[in-house]
Amino acid sequence: QVQVVESGGGLVQPGGSLRLSCAASGSIVGFYVMGWYRQAPGKQRELVASITSSGTIAYPDSVKGRFTISRDNAKNTVSLRMNSLKPEDTAVYYCNVHFIRGDYWGQGTQVTVSS
Repeated sequence: QVQVVESGGGLVQPGGSLRLSCAASGSIVGFYVMGWYRQAPGKQRELVASITSSGTIAYPDSVKGRFTISRDNAKNTVSLRMNSLKPEDTAVYYCNVHFIRGDYWGQGTQVTVSS
């Protein structure tokens, strides 16, 4: 079993920045991908950023150039730095740990971008 715990989030004005952090613990063995997803009210959950244990990173166009994901393999942690935030970035953000055997999710943290 794997436990995933997020921290960070909150209320920020448009153009502001936030940092999300996530720590995974438990049965962490082998290759895995860590990532962030978000889900806005009435919308499907979508990928925000992902990083493999070898450092390969992916972003959708909607956040490219504004969000930066980083990872510490020794500590099994992943962070998401979000700059130039927009109201449309408002959502619950979830940390995901993906193994070939399955996915583990955090409880989610609210990010609200509003003036």
